[in-house]
Amino acid sequence: MADSRPLSPPPFSFLPGTAPDPRRLAAVLTQSSALHGHLCPRQLLGVRSALLAGQLLGLDFPRTDKRVLVLAETDGCYADGLSAASGCWLGRRTLRLMDYGRVAATFVDTRSGQALRIWPQTDLRERVRAARPEGQKRYQAYLDAYRNWPDDQLLSVREVELNFDLAGLISAPGQREVCSSCGEEVLNERWAVRGERVLCPACLSGAYYR
Repeated sequence: MADSRPLSPPPFSFLPGTAPDPRRLAAVLTQSSALHGHLCPRQLLGVRSALLAGQLLGLDFPRTDKRVLVLAETDGCYADGLSAASGCWLGRRTLRLMDYGRVAATFVDTRSGQALRIWPQTDLRERVRAARPEGQKRYQAYLDAYRNWPDDQLLSVREVELNFDLAGLISAPGQREVCSSCGEEVLNERWAVRGERVLCPACLSGAYYR
């Protein structure tokens, strides 16, 4: 749902050699690993992606408000890292899953409309394996690299334009209707009006269950 074509020039600087403050990173990783039950490489990538997004957007992370919307392109470990570092959660309606099976996320400043898509560099794992000390297991090499390498050696960043109505996705508090077909309540303006009938997405287009 996000167009990944580059815009020129990008409105942010991505300086080589930068990395998050080690104490701040350690605090977020402690929270993320407690939530997830252990610390793993993809959590680290989620945390690093979110911390970089906050830096580039000029916003403090983790957020306690709803200014930032995160569109995660996979679930699991990476998404937990994103949430721990950004403060954006499914339950707060500030994290959405775009199930593309890709370790990537788009961070949207809902006030300005600026959106940054961040993902691990394509050859990252190969470079980590090539750089690992002799005898070190690959899993530990990934953990060490994803924790310590600078941002420009880990991640790619691109400004994107969203191809959907952001205000419509977010909706407004208290919006609800009752579906004319199934009789269930529909929240967040997710219904459609067909003539005089209000229909939920399941009755309009078919549900994922039967």
